Amino acid sequence: MKNYTRRDFLQTTAAVAAASALGQQAFAAALPGQRYVPEKDAKLRVLRWKRFVQGDEDVWLANTKKFTQMTGIEVRVDSEGWEDVRPKAAVAANVGSGPDIICGTFEDSHLYPDKLVDLTDLANYLGNKYGGWYDSAKSYGMIDKKKWNAIPMGAAGSCMVYRESHMKAAGFDTFPKDTAGFLKLCQALKAKGTPPGFALGNATGDANQWCHWLLWAFGGKLVDTKNKVVIDSPETIKCLEYAKELYATFVPGTLSWLDPNNNKAFLDGQISLTNNGISIYYAAKTSKDPAIAAMAADINHANMPIGPVGHPTELSLVFPMMLFKYSKYPNAAKEYLRFMMEKEQYEPWQQAA
Repeated sequence: MKNYTRRDFLQTTAAVAAASALGQQAFAAALPGQRYVPEKDAKLRVLRWKRFVQGDEDVWLANTKKFTQMTGIEVRVDSEGWEDVRPKAAVAANVGSGPDIICGTFEDSHLYPDKLVDLTDLANYLGNKYGGWYDSAKSYGMIDKKKWNAIPMGAAGSCMVYRESHMKAAGFDTFPKDTAGFLKLCQALKAKGTPPGFALGNATGDANQWCHWLLWAFGGKLVDTKNKVVIDSPETIKCLEYAKELYATFVPGTLSWLDPNNNKAFLDGQISLTNNGISIYYAAKTSKDPAIAAMAADINHANMPIGPVGHPTELSLVFPMMLFKYSKYPNAAKEYLRFMMEKEQYEPWQQAA
């Protein structure tokens, strides 16, 4: 597997100074790079999603502790379920109170742009230092292609995750590369008693990723380039007809699945195919349960099949970091964001996550 560097991400889309004792002047001199001089007695609250990979949380918290040691700024990091972060962020934006920084998902920063601090200076600094931003990162982090109101911290891809032995038992030597073959595989898996299962509940990551993939695979879209709603189309109808056949192969209960449910169902042996990032394989690989650990050798991954449009249509899960205008300590918050995105902190976190 390729080890992606911080430069790779920024073009796609992630002796200790006792500054609290020495004061802000010493702090600025001790840490090279762009500085946002923190407000006096600054304290920060950060809200992020609960980790699926332990290394993500461990290194994030270690980097946060390092920031506190170097600046004297206390940072409280709270973690919530993936499906809970978005509504909490929306409430914070509307009432004008809550965490200083919220690590959201997808297009969150476009939902309440007037509630967020302009981060153009920070985004430009990071882009200039590390080789620029990919267009996809600009799409999520910028408003009207003019200013940045979020810093994309990374993106998680989504693959088909399946049991190799179950696929072969269903009569397939290789994973299908198109949607027609994929439907046949799912039907064969169901017939063998090893069905697939894809989240259709309030699953922020997995449900959005596979549903958007399927809609786009058939040429459907939510809006056009002028933001006109165009989901009512022949392409969408064809997608729904396919989805109806696909859903008939699923294990019961997927309509209520949250993000953790397909992981649990897969590791419990209830399903043999779903979409996921790395968390299912990671959980199997690191499990202390011998039966689950043994499953890791039978887990394989494949790209999302290509539909009638004839090209890949995967949706990656982008994570925007947002700083809210109600924060009493915007400079301290900017400095925290800068610190966490610098290579020395970012690359160890990226590899661990």
